[in-house]
Formats: sequence, C-alpha cells, structure tokens
Amino acid sequence: MIFLFKSIKVSLFPNLVDESAKILSNPKKKFEEKLNLLCNLLHEKINYYNWVGFYFSNFENKTLELKAFSGSPTDHEVIPFGKGVCGEVAVSNKTSLIPDVSLHENYISCNLNVKSEIVVPIFYNELNIGQIDIDSFTFDAFTKEDMLFLEKISKMVSMEINSINKWNNQ
Repeated sequence: MIFLFKSIKVSLFPNLVDESAKILSNPKKKFEEKLNLLCNLLHEKINYYNWVGFYFSNFENKTLELKAFSGSPTDHEVIPFGKGVCGEVAVSNKTSLIPDVSLHENYISCNLNVKSEIVVPIFYNELNIGQIDIDSFTFDAFTKEDMLFLEKISKMVSMEINSINKWNNQ
C-alpha cells in the first residue's frame, strides 16, 4: 500500500490511470471482473480510499445497484435515487465531495469509521448511468486532484461500456 500526502497524489494518479486502462482493455475479462479489479487497484494503492465501489442505475426502479466494490461489505447494495450521496449524484448529475459526512444531512452511514466521501457520476450517451463511490476514514481526504482523477476513471469506464455495446451490436 502506498501512503500518500496530498502533494504526492499528482505523481501517482497518472500511473493509476495507465494501470486502469490496462485493466479495462483486457479482452479476457468480463465487465464486472474489470470493475472489481479497478476497485481493488484503487483500494490497495491509495491508502485513504478505504472503500471503493461502482453503482449502476436501474432506471425502472429508480435505484442504484452495487456491481463491484473493495473494502468492507455494505448493507447498501441498492440505493434509491435521491437518498444518500450516491442517490443525490444520481439526480444532480454532478460530482459530490463531502469533507465531513457527519455534517451531511442526507448521508447514509455504511461504516462508522467513514469520515469523508466522494461520488463521481458515470455518463454514457450523456445519461448518468452510475457512480464511482469512494469512502475514506480520514476527514477532508479528497481534493480537486482526486476529483479530476476519478472523473478520468469514470470516462474510461464509460468508453469501455461504449466499446462493449458496439461489439454486441455488430
């Protein structure tokens, strides 16, 4: 595990983008396997990413469904749109960075140790189809660098979904 200070993030993130690209481009892995590998990579390499997960939208039920994660198991495998930080992002379509979850009115507690959270939407054809959700046991753990890094990962996941759909439609 790499222990990071905020100034070191900038140098690590490009390497993790490259590693993420390798995971996502592996033709031998199914999509959910790739997501699990991404979760494990981020959880293992960034010491303050204490829980990493991917939720995807079920538009019929207006819920988010957990498809992959790394960290402690959660009871929140299905989250209604609008509930909690992930549910808010499903509605707002904007990244949400919460420096202190105890001060956030709509926060859903998954683990008593969580102090901060960042949720980044995943768009496909301009539709918010899911989120990357990261919890940290550190207050104010996430910076603009984390946001930009995770938005890049989000775009990479979206591109992988696009390539899968193109391949399936041939």
